[in-house]
Amino acid sequence: MKPAIVEKYDSIIQQSDLVSRDLSWLKFNERVLDQSKKIHRNVFEKLKFLAITASNLDEFFMIRVGSLYNYLDYDKERVDYSGLREEPFKMKLMDESHKFHVEQHEHFSQTIMPELQSQGVLLCNISKLTDKEQEKVHDYFVKAIYPMLTPMVYDGYRTFPILMNKLLVFGVVTTSPGDRQDMRKMSFVQIPANIPRFFEIEREDSLLLIPIEEVIRENIVSLFRNVQIEGISLFRITRNGDFTLEESEDMDANFLEEVKRKLMERKSGRVVRIEIEEGYSKWMMNSLLERWNLKMDSVFLVKRASLIDFTGLWQIVGNKKFRERLPQTPDPVKPLSYQDEGIADIFDVLKEKDILLHHPYNNIDSILDLVEKASEDPDVMAIKMTIYRLAKDSRITKALLKAAENGKHVSVLFEVKARFDEENNIREAKKLQKAGCFVIYGISHLKTHTKLLLIVRRDGGEISRYVHLGSGNYNEDTARLYTDIGLMTTNEVLANDVSEFFNVITGHSMPSQYKNLITAPRDMRNQLIEYIEKEAENARNGLPSGIFIKVNSLEDSEIIYALYRASQSGVTVKLIVRGICCLRPGRVGLSENIEVLSIVGDFLEHSRIYYFHNNGDTRTYAGSADMMVRSFDKRLEALFKVESPLLEKQLMNILSYNLKDNVNSYVMQEDGSYVAKQAVGDEPQFNVHREFFDLDAGKVMQVQLVQ
Repeated sequence: MKPAIVEKYDSIIQQSDLVSRDLSWLKFNERVLDQSKKIHRNVFEKLKFLAITASNLDEFFMIRVGSLYNYLDYDKERVDYSGLREEPFKMKLMDESHKFHVEQHEHFSQTIMPELQSQGVLLCNISKLTDKEQEKVHDYFVKAIYPMLTPMVYDGYRTFPILMNKLLVFGVVTTSPGDRQDMRKMSFVQIPANIPRFFEIEREDSLLLIPIEEVIRENIVSLFRNVQIEGISLFRITRNGDFTLEESEDMDANFLEEVKRKLMERKSGRVVRIEIEEGYSKWMMNSLLERWNLKMDSVFLVKRASLIDFTGLWQIVGNKKFRERLPQTPDPVKPLSYQDEGIADIFDVLKEKDILLHHPYNNIDSILDLVEKASEDPDVMAIKMTIYRLAKDSRITKALLKAAENGKHVSVLFEVKARFDEENNIREAKKLQKAGCFVIYGISHLKTHTKLLLIVRRDGGEISRYVHLGSGNYNEDTARLYTDIGLMTTNEVLANDVSEFFNVITGHSMPSQYKNLITAPRDMRNQLIEYIEKEAENARNGLPSGIFIKVNSLEDSEIIYALYRASQSGVTVKLIVRGICCLRPGRVGLSENIEVLSIVGDFLEHSRIYYFHNNGDTRTYAGSADMMVRSFDKRLEALFKVESPLLEKQLMNILSYNLKDNVNSYVMQEDGSYVAKQAVGDEPQFNVHREFFDLDAGKVMQVQLVQ
C-alpha cells in the first residue's frame, strides 16, 4: 500500500475503541514466532514453533480471510472493529500478512538453516549430493514417487483441474515443437500429501534432507516427453474453509450428509492465497489470478533459498533421532486435592471431597480411569458425555464401547462441527452408535463446546451422580500440551445442574435456572455483565472490588464495554488473554485500570477462569467458554462455580501465577501491540510453565488477588 493510504488506515484503526479481531490474531501469531526466536531454545524447539505459526496461518487464511471473502464475493457490508469497510480492511490485512510472511522466511533462512547445519542437519538440493546419493534419490523417484504423480493439462479441450487445498503443486508451462507461443499450455502436478516432505540421506556425521519438491523438479521432464518446457513454477494454494452449518434448512433429516457436503466444499472452496516460488511464469500467474478472481496482494512470494509450507518441518521435529533434543516435560504431580491418586478408589474419594485437576501438571489419567472404571463397574447404571475432540486412538471411545457391551446406558453428544475434527468425530460416533450407545450428532444450530461427564451409580441403597466438568477436551494427547482445568465432584447442586443441562442437550427442556452453572447461549453474557457491573457498583461505593479473568480470546463488544465501564468506576481489571484481544487497555478516559497479558510458551494456555471479588463474597468460575460472540450466541457452553475453599484458592493461584510470569508473558499496549515482559532488576525469573510442578497447599491457601 502507498504510505499515505497506510497512514490514513492506521489513523482510523487507532481511533477505534476496539481492536480488530483479525489484526489481533496476527499479533498472536507474532508472539508464537517470537518463541521460535528465543535464544534459550535449541533449533528443534525453534522449528516446532515455526511450524506452529505456519499451521496457524493456514487456518487463519482458510477461516478468517475466507470469511472476509464471503462478504467481498457477495457484496455484503461488513465494518470491522478497526472501523474499516471490507475492501480497505482486506488491503490492511494482506499488508500485515505479507510483513509476517517475510519475517517467517527471513527467520528460517537466517537463523534456522545455519543452526540446523551446526547440528549436522542439512537441507539441500540434488546438486549437493554425491553421484551415489543422486542415484539413490533417482531410484526413490522412479519407484515411490513417479507412479503417484498425475500431470493434469488445461487447454481448450479439458476443464481446469481442481487443485487441492494446501498441497504443493508444480505449474508447468509447455509448448509442442513448432507451435506458436500463444499455443502454450498449462499443466499441474500435485504432490500427494502421503509422500514424506523430505527424503533423508544419512552420512557419517550428518543427515541430509532433500525437499520432495526438489526430487520431483529434478525429474519432472519425465512427465512431459517430446514437448518443450517453458517454465516450472512451484506453488501452494489456500482455499476458503469458512462455512456455517446453521445455513442448512433441513438439519434434522440430513445432518451428517450436510457435514460431509461441507467438508467437500472445503476442498474446493474459493482460493484466498497463493504461495509461490520466485521466478514463476507471469503468464501462468495472470491466468490463475483471473480464474480465481484474486489480486497480487493475495500472492506470497517465497525465495528459492527458503521453503514453501513450513508445516512440513514437523517431519524434522518428529524424527526419532532428535526426540531427545526437545525439552522433556517434568512428570505430572499429584493434584493438591487428590494426593492419594492411583491408590484410593476414585468413587470413594469423590463421595468425600471434590478434586480439581490442572493439566498438564496433573495427569488426565484420573479422568480416563474414572470412565474406564465406570465402564466395568457393575453398580454404574449410566454414562453421559459431551465430546468435542478425541485422541486418534482414544481410551474414552474404548471405555464407552465397553460400557455399552456391559449393558450400561451410554449417551454421547459428538460435536461433528468441531472444526477440522469433523471426519474423526463422525467415525468415532458411528462406532458407538453401532454398539448400542445413544448418540447425538450435535445440535443443529449450535456447536456443543461444553465439556461434561455424568456417571450414575448405585451406592448401597442410594443413587449417586459423579460429575466431571472441564475447560479442555477428553483427549489424552493434547492434555499433555494444553493447560486446562477439570473438576470432579459428587456435589448435588452441580450434579442437578449438569443433569438438567444434559436434558437440554439431548431432549427438549428449558430449565428456569441453574444454581452453580452459567450456560450459553441463554444466560452467560448477561450473567457475566451483571457480575462486572456489581464490581463497578462496589468500587463507586468505596468497597473492595476486582476482576481477574483468564481466557483464550476476548472479542465480544458488550463484555468489552462493560469492562471499560468498570475501569472508569475504579475497578482493577486484570486479564490474561492468550490470543485474540479486541479490548484496548490503558487508554486514557476509557481503560486506565485494565491490564492485559498474553502467555505463550511451552504449553498452550487453554483454561478459562473467571474471578469476581464481590466485596469478599467471591465468585470463582471455570469452564469451556471464552468471551466471544460465538461462545455466547452460537455455542452450548458452561462455566461452573467452584466453592470448595482449597479448590477456589487453586484457581485464584493459577491467576496469580499467570500474572507473576516474566518468562512467557507479553504485555498488551494501548495500540494493540505487545511487549515481552521482563524480570525487573534482581527479580528472579518466574516461569509459570514450570512453577505449577512445585506447588503445595500452604502456598496456595495464602493467595490473595485483591489486597
